[in-house]
Amino acid sequence: MSIKDIRLFGDPVLTTPAIEVVTFDRELRQLVADLTDTMVDAPGAGLAAPQLGVGLRVFTWHVDGELGHLVNPVLQLSEDCQDGPEGCLSFPGLKQDVRRAARAVATGFDMYGEPVTVEGTEILARCLQHETDHLDGILFVDRMDPATRKLAMKAVREAEWAGGTVPTVRLSPHATFGRGM
Repeated sequence: MSIKDIRLFGDPVLTTPAIEVVTFDRELRQLVADLTDTMVDAPGAGLAAPQLGVGLRVFTWHVDGELGHLVNPVLQLSEDCQDGPEGCLSFPGLKQDVRRAARAVATGFDMYGEPVTVEGTEILARCLQHETDHLDGILFVDRMDPATRKLAMKAVREAEWAGGTVPTVRLSPHATFGRGM
């Protein structure tokens, strides 16, 4: 097992866009193993490489008993939306409602460079969007409506794990379908 420390809100790596993977080698396979072990141990529904301090476009997920990973993901999102509670391993203990597309199709590669397509609804759709946002330097607080974000940031300031400078909340570069921000 290779369980790593998860970077917490306030760490600049979490708001820095990750770069595309160009080499599908043993190091990448080790990163996928580290992400998987750390995510399962946490436990979480997903974990992106920046959350381990690695600025590469890779994430893992564990939803409905299915483990998977995706390298260099590209999302296609439905126009219909879902609202629901969402958490993040980089925000221990924080859960807030976030609006997401109800269906997501993610294309990318596995750790060997083979093409992969993952289709998800409900929790898997939410997870695919959440983890891809991490790769773009976007955090789930960036997706919250202003009132919810205010409550979330108050909870962050009061959390035992919080410390240091709180980064500026950024607007997501992804379509919000006229909702949210």
